[in-house]
Parts: sequence; structure tokens; C-alpha cells
Amino acid sequence: MFTHILIASDGSELADKAVAQGLELAKQLSARVLVATVIDPWTEVSGSSPTQSAIEAYEKAETANAGRITSAICETAKKKGISCTSSTVWGKRPAEGIIDGAETNNCDLIVMSSHGRRGFERLLLGSVAHEVLVRSTIPVLICR
Repeated sequence: MFTHILIASDGSELADKAVAQGLELAKQLSARVLVATVIDPWTEVSGSSPTQSAIEAYEKAETANAGRITSAICETAKKKGISCTSSTVWGKRPAEGIIDGAETNNCDLIVMSSHGRRGFERLLLGSVAHEVLVRSTIPVLICR
């Protein structure tokens, strides 16, 4: 059925639930796993231009964090006998990065979590899961 599953994670507790379900599905289907994290583009909060050192510090911290997330998941996958690789997508919005990562790596399923936001909160904060679900041509499994 599915042979290459992209599991998206931001390292949160909620994402960990989707990771566990995605790994279990991969094990049952003997599928390969690609663990993906997306690093948002640098955003200007204060309205001033960032210094080069601030950008470098941001990139260093985000790279280290992405490495921790993906390494831990791949280690768990390998202990379960699942073939696992990782990818960090830079400078894109999360939904765009997840979809691009799945398409670029020929994944046939995306597994990710949803915060389940509704109403004004969803309107205000948006929904990565909803955007992936609507825009992706690849099947998406949303876990809660």
C-alpha cells in the first residue's frame, strides 16, 4: 500500500504522537520512513533588519534543534527495524516545506499531527495540517 512515509515533526509532544503512529504504520507495512523538519525563514519581529550575527545564531540553533529531533526519531525507527532517513527543509513555511519534502523524496504518504484548533484561534494562527491536507496531492494522515 504505502512504501515511503514522510513523518513531519517539530519535536513537540503532540508531534511525538504522530511520530509513534507513523512508525507503527511503517513497521506494519514494511515501509521506509523519511523524518522531516521545516525551519521557518528568518522573520523580522521588531521591524528592524537583523544583524548577520543574529541570523547566524538563529541558523545554528535551528540546525542543532532539527538534528536532535530527526536523530532521535531515526534512532527509534532503526531500533524497530524500520529504514529511516531525515531531511531538514530550510526557509519555507511549514506546510510548503512538508509538501515539497514529500514530493522531492517520492513519498506516498504524509503523517503529521494537528493541534485541532477551531474558530477564531485557527483563523488567527492558521493550521499547518489543514494547509497540507488541502494542498497535497499525496495522501495525508492527520494524528491527534
